[in-house]
Amino acid sequence: MLKSKIKTIFLAVSISVIAASMIAFPQQSLDASIRGLNMWWKIVFPSLLPFFIVSEMLIGFGVVKFIGVLLEPLMRPLFKVPGVGGFVWAMSMASGSPSGAKLTARLRQENQLTKLEAERLVSFTNSSNPLFIFGAVSVGFFYNSHLGIILALAHYLGNVTVGLVMRFYGKSEERTSKIKEKRVSIRDAFSALHRTRIKDNRPLGKLLGDAVMSSIQTLLMIGGFIILFSVINKLLFLLGVTAFFAGFVEIILGMTGINGMLSMPFISGLFEITMGSQLTSQVKDSTLLHQIVIVSFILGFSGFSVQAQVASILAPTDIRFKPFFLARLLHGLTAGIYAMLLWKPIYLRFFNTEKPSNALPAMNRLAEEGTKLADYHFMLAGAGPVITLVSLMLYITIYMARIGQKD
Repeated sequence: MLKSKIKTIFLAVSISVIAASMIAFPQQSLDASIRGLNMWWKIVFPSLLPFFIVSEMLIGFGVVKFIGVLLEPLMRPLFKVPGVGGFVWAMSMASGSPSGAKLTARLRQENQLTKLEAERLVSFTNSSNPLFIFGAVSVGFFYNSHLGIILALAHYLGNVTVGLVMRFYGKSEERTSKIKEKRVSIRDAFSALHRTRIKDNRPLGKLLGDAVMSSIQTLLMIGGFIILFSVINKLLFLLGVTAFFAGFVEIILGMTGINGMLSMPFISGLFEITMGSQLTSQVKDSTLLHQIVIVSFILGFSGFSVQAQVASILAPTDIRFKPFFLARLLHGLTAGIYAMLLWKPIYLRFFNTEKPSNALPAMNRLAEEGTKLADYHFMLAGAGPVITLVSLMLYITIYMARIGQKD
């Protein structure tokens, strides 16, 4: 009872301080809000919407079940999740956070995953997509496309490590009945696909409309969280909270041999990965290795903004958030360690040159090899608002049509 009352007081005081701070710093709050809106409007919405819609369609048509049957012999022994987890893992790596949580929650609602399997799966299917790692972070922030290889390897190896560790999660709660090992059969996979499609008897138009509605609703929620945490991050900096905690982080970083100047970017990255990665790249007094280790941790931890999005997506299900949060800590730590271990044998051996990493913005070297991902990233940013606007108009049209049918 006392713990509950303390939590209530803490939450009430926190939100009151945030509200008062927004009144005290209106211009800074507006600027941070616009920054978050631009990120969602230009990048997040247009990049995630196609993946969300296609994923919903694949689940409805039974294709995910088909893939699940084929991947069962791989996913079950390695990660103790059904084969459909392979589809979620692939889609999460391609589209980025929080698509893994959305697909896991969807499959849990359809009982294709048990509660424990869903908690294991969502823990290691949270990742940044290659476009963000190579285009935005490596080229956009560090002006060095080769760094993307180290960041991507550290990030995805960390994901695999989390999955292998999480296979032991919930062992005491799990039923002891053994699952029969079956040989992979294309015939069984097609049978599962057909049964799933028949079970979901929605017409094509209804299925497509539901996919669009569900995807846009999720993305609107994600946009709200991005804007909110952009403002909170700025307010914490203005109130001196970031600097206060950075003092403690500086001591910890000093104990590990990492430059203490990276403490402020590290704290910012705990809230929002884009801002944290950008600030880390701007610390000139630090070595490039230390910067990459910090960015690897930030990408693995995912930031409280992404974690809040995941918590909201998981809320309608019985999937617990705590395992996901602990997995993010593990992912951040392992990604940082992998970045340190891979630095000498890969980056220094194959990609290091005498030129400083920020000698010339790689995004301006359009003809050079290795900048195509960055070009695509900025092209998407240019076309993003149009895609977002058209999608929102489509959402409103479908929503109004369904209201008219009910009347």
